[in-house]
Amino acid sequence: MKLKLITLATIAALSASISGCTTFDAYTGEQKTSSTAKSSAIGAGIGALIGYISARDKSSRDRRKAILVGAGVGGVTGAGVGSYMDKQEAELRDQLEGTGVSVTRNGNEVILNMPGNITFATGKSTLQPNFGAILDSVVLVLNEFNQTLIEVAGHTDSVGSTASNQKLSYYRATSVGNYLMDNGGISFDRVMTVGRGEGRPIADNKTTSGRALNRRVELTLIPVEAEG
Repeated sequence: MKLKLITLATIAALSASISGCTTFDAYTGEQKTSSTAKSSAIGAGIGALIGYISARDKSSRDRRKAILVGAGVGGVTGAGVGSYMDKQEAELRDQLEGTGVSVTRNGNEVILNMPGNITFATGKSTLQPNFGAILDSVVLVLNEFNQTLIEVAGHTDSVGSTASNQKLSYYRATSVGNYLMDNGGISFDRVMTVGRGEGRPIADNKTTSGRALNRRVELTLIPVEAEG
């Protein structure tokens, strides 16, 4: 089923690519697609499909990277990864200054911590109105640095059952992931969503302030590194 879905997605992408590369015949007035445009679109589609097939047994992150490389996104070469993430981090800090979102660095990954007071109302998974503007600022950078995977993780405090918190955290991560794709134009292959539930607190759940810190969404930005 997964292979069928990716194949359909690839066909749709091919159609869009080819239809966007047409010219008009000077004599007949009809639209036609150049052989070069067709070859480029088909090559990208086949590359994406091969990337998907070759990555089926890998971890989620590695699988996404393989798909992107197969689709022609390429990757950042070894020595350039640090510099690439340095620039991305600097732009994110500039865009998110004063928003309440913290930007931290963990090796070659950048983590955006979005606390509950700006993301979702208590017990809800619908984005708060002002949160959209913050995500728009993030999207500006993510679209510039397109060799980056985005892992969206939802977290909750310990109030309520473990099962309900797990479900809520996943719904919240999905809401943010969908916004990045639907409103920001981020490619589906770049976005991963996961619900962490109440299992990874960063503060004491026995206090009001601690619970507020634990209700959060984290975006982990991971460089796509070139193979070889």
